[in-house]
Order: sequence, then structure tokens, then C-alpha cells
Amino acid sequence: MKKQTERIAYYEEIFDRLSESVTSVYKSIENLENLRPQIDELSAYYSGKQWKKDFADDEAGKIPQDLKRGVLSEDGVNNLLDDISALGAVSDILNLPADKKVTEKSVTFLL
Repeated sequence: MKKQTERIAYYEEIFDRLSESVTSVYKSIENLENLRPQIDELSAYYSGKQWKKDFADDEAGKIPQDLKRGVLSEDGVNNLLDDISALGAVSDILNLPADKKVTEKSVTFLL
């Protein structure tokens, strides 16, 4: 009987951890969906003329050094957008419910 209760308790811990992780994934994807307008806006800025000008001005030392400007890193925004796109693929792989997925249709900036 002791082995049985230990086994059940062991798998209950796994069940609880997995349940918490899945809930966290759902919330993250939902949060990402709510940020879609900002994702689209950032993507448009990054692929537009203004980002290129801001980047060139930063390279020329025209942007204040104390200004946080990670958005001007050559790889930073691209990597972020790639990560967001990958989340759409992950949600498909995990076969998440349709109302919880980040899809190619909902993330319009896919490169």
C-alpha cells in the first residue's frame, strides 16, 4: 500500500507541475495575442526607413548614449519577431485549442 500511495503522490506532483506549465503557456500566448497591434507596429518600424535612419544615427553617435536603445540592435528586433513567430509554430505542434493559438493569420508580420 505504501508503494502505491508514494507512486500516486509522485505522479500527482508531475501532474501539478505540468498543469501549471500549460496554464502559463496559455496565458503567455493570450498575452501575446493582446499585444498583436504593438507587434505589428514594431515590425513595421523595424522594416521601415525610420529604423534605418535611427540605426545610422546611432552608429554615427547622434543618439544620446544614456538612452536605452536595444531596439536599434541589428539582431534584437529580428530575433524577437522570430521568437514570436516560433511561438505560433509551437502552439500548432502542441495542438493547443484554436482560441489559444498564435497563428500565421494573427501574427501578420511573419518574415
